[in-house]
Amino acid sequence: MGFLPIHRIITLAFCAASLLPSCASDSRLLPNKPLTFGSKLISDDGTFALGFFSPSNSGGNHYYVGIWYNSIPKDNVVWVANRAAPVTDPSSATLALTDRSNLVLSNTDGQPLWMANVSAPGNLPSSENVTGEATLDNTGNFVLRTSEGAVLWQSFDHPTDTLLPGMNLRVTHNRLELQRLISWKGPQDPSPGSFSYGADPYQFLQRFALNGSRPYWRSPVLTNYLMVGSYMESIKSTIFFTVRRIEDEIYMAFGMPGSSSTVKIKMDYSGKIKILVWNSKMLEWNDLQVAPEPECNTYGYCGAFGFCDNTEPVPICKCLDGFEPISKEDGSNGRFPKGCRRKEELRCGRENRFLTLTAMKIPDKFVYVKNRSFEECSAECTSNCSCTAYAYANMNTTAINGDDTRCLIWMGDLIDTGKGKLIGTGENLYIRVNRLSDKKRWGNILKITLPVVSSLLVLICMWLVWICNCQAKQRNKKIWKNMISGALSNSGELEDGKFPFFSFREIVLATNNFSSSNMLGHGGFGNVYKGTLERGKKIAVKRLSKGSGQGTLEFRNEAVLIAKLQHRNLVKLLGFCIHGDEKLLIYEYLPNKSLDAFLFNSTRKPLLHWSIRFNIITGIARGLLYLHQDSRLRIIHRDLKANNILLDDEMSPKISDFGMARIFYGNQQQGNTNRVVGT
Repeated sequence: MGFLPIHRIITLAFCAASLLPSCASDSRLLPNKPLTFGSKLISDDGTFALGFFSPSNSGGNHYYVGIWYNSIPKDNVVWVANRAAPVTDPSSATLALTDRSNLVLSNTDGQPLWMANVSAPGNLPSSENVTGEATLDNTGNFVLRTSEGAVLWQSFDHPTDTLLPGMNLRVTHNRLELQRLISWKGPQDPSPGSFSYGADPYQFLQRFALNGSRPYWRSPVLTNYLMVGSYMESIKSTIFFTVRRIEDEIYMAFGMPGSSSTVKIKMDYSGKIKILVWNSKMLEWNDLQVAPEPECNTYGYCGAFGFCDNTEPVPICKCLDGFEPISKEDGSNGRFPKGCRRKEELRCGRENRFLTLTAMKIPDKFVYVKNRSFEECSAECTSNCSCTAYAYANMNTTAINGDDTRCLIWMGDLIDTGKGKLIGTGENLYIRVNRLSDKKRWGNILKITLPVVSSLLVLICMWLVWICNCQAKQRNKKIWKNMISGALSNSGELEDGKFPFFSFREIVLATNNFSSSNMLGHGGFGNVYKGTLERGKKIAVKRLSKGSGQGTLEFRNEAVLIAKLQHRNLVKLLGFCIHGDEKLLIYEYLPNKSLDAFLFNSTRKPLLHWSIRFNIITGIARGLLYLHQDSRLRIIHRDLKANNILLDDEMSPKISDFGMARIFYGNQQQGNTNRVVGT
């Protein structure tokens, strides 16, 4: 086995030694190892990077030290160190960790452009050197720690325009300053813009977006200290917002547990607060939520005592119940710039009551009263004539603010109120209004009861009409059963037939009120009409002559027999109708009418050449054979003639008119009749 030359061993050892610091410093900035232009730190999981960058449209003469998503190609910067002091010549600029563990960004001349202003931990004298290292964590937080692990400084405590999951935003200023997201000046200009987002400096229960020092959007007031979830349909996941206390201060954070989506909250340079999710397929950021949107939700847009109604298809301003626009011109464009006023002056004392408005975004400029039950909160407002409204919530824990209740009261105008889906589920707002006089109370009662009573009367009338129709149908069925009862069979085997009923109105409409122009023919017991149902189906209607006693028997015979007999050479019965004295049979419509219309018509007779005649003869024979031998009931037609043979559109014959028919049972060879029948 051979050995490597000694100079190669030394070379390999040197290379290995030179690689170790490089690997170890991928996510770390060490003393005496400054970060220079062209190099970067990468978090252990590869999600974030820190280094020098230049906005794509800045002309290449402004460089910044920042943190960005390492694998996302656009709008990826989440933190910038030197926002107000860009580097103009990056060739010799450095980000270094000094001997006193301070982070300093220096330009070519060694002049500091930005520094972290690190203070030593409280257990070490400020003059003593503290060694440590700065690490880019997988959360996107750039953290400077002592060698013992104590945090000296972190980028999460100095946010720029972006809030990342797990990042705490300070919403109180008991000992430390408030934290706010501050927008970029433009899409390619990271310098501080005019828009900012953070907590109300006077009350941490709500957050504001400011344009300079002027509020232009306000969040709903917190109703729960523990957690508020907002389900995002587009990503099928829920974003949770939490409030927590850390030592003397209260912080807000957000996250999306159990989801692999990349999300962030950004104070955009346009003034919009956006919750964004990265779409890896389309390679773009998608909006999950944007505020203020629509314009109606801009701070104070609807004026005093007005509210933005987001439940409308197009959100518009409305006045609260009991209020009206101050200016008659207001409201034409869905806005009340001058606000609303009470319809009648408020009378203090027992003349007042509180109106409950549900699902509301409660107004701004409230007074927070601690340690009150709902009844005590209500009494707090009721006993003070200057109190305009109140709202109450159970906050579920005392750990945040030393009180698990939230009683808010308003002493003046109600500003920036809203209602609807874009502001969550909302809460109850109780506003003071005058108690109604007896006259108005009865007027309101009538407004409610009259429509209800009218609706009930309409429903009762509809029910009565339905009952009458049902009874009429039952009467018709009873008449039908009485007609067929025992008529043709001693065994009653025909009485279980199912016969379709048609309404008389349907038949009148179909035949144009039995118009003579629709008449197809007539016989001893009634006329036959052509008709067309509403769905376009053509029918033939046999109308029994009124008062014909003999015709009733024929009607009964024909309906029962044809309903029981099914053969291609027998006419098909579609149903029947009984309406008072009217009795009608509804058949399939046969366009070529009867055989006699051909045999005894010199013009049409030549159409019956031998093959058609033979087809008609054999068809009639098949029909008679079925009646005499093959059907369950042996039938003797007793009135077979040319005008009772109908022809369909293919000139196939169908036997019709069973009014004279007679049943012969299986063992019967002959029968007698006491009526003269036939032609």
